[in-house]
Amino acid sequence: MENDWRGKESSFFRHVNCEYFPCHKFDDPENFNCLFCFCPLYSMGKTCGGDFMILGNGVKDCSACAFPHEREHYGEVIARMKEREGSLHT
Repeated sequence: MENDWRGKESSFFRHVNCEYFPCHKFDDPENFNCLFCFCPLYSMGKTCGGDFMILGNGVKDCSACAFPHEREHYGEVIARMKEREGSLHT
C-alpha cells in the first residue's frame, strides 16, 4: 500500500469543537480522525472491515467502530473505496 498520504494535511482532520467529538470511544483522542465523519465504508455492508453489529431490525450499528477514525487507517479506507468503485464499474 502506498504511504504517500502520510504526513499530509489532507489525510487528517480533528474537529474538537464538534458537539459530537469524539463520536466513538477512542483511546487516543489526539489521533482521532474526523475526516470520514460519515463512514464511506458503511454502504459496503458486512464487508466493510469495521467493528459493527446488525441489530434485530436489520440496521447496521457502527457505534463501536473507530476504524475510519484511526489516523493510521486513512490509506486503507481510501484503498477500500477505490476497490468498491472499481467493482461498481465492472
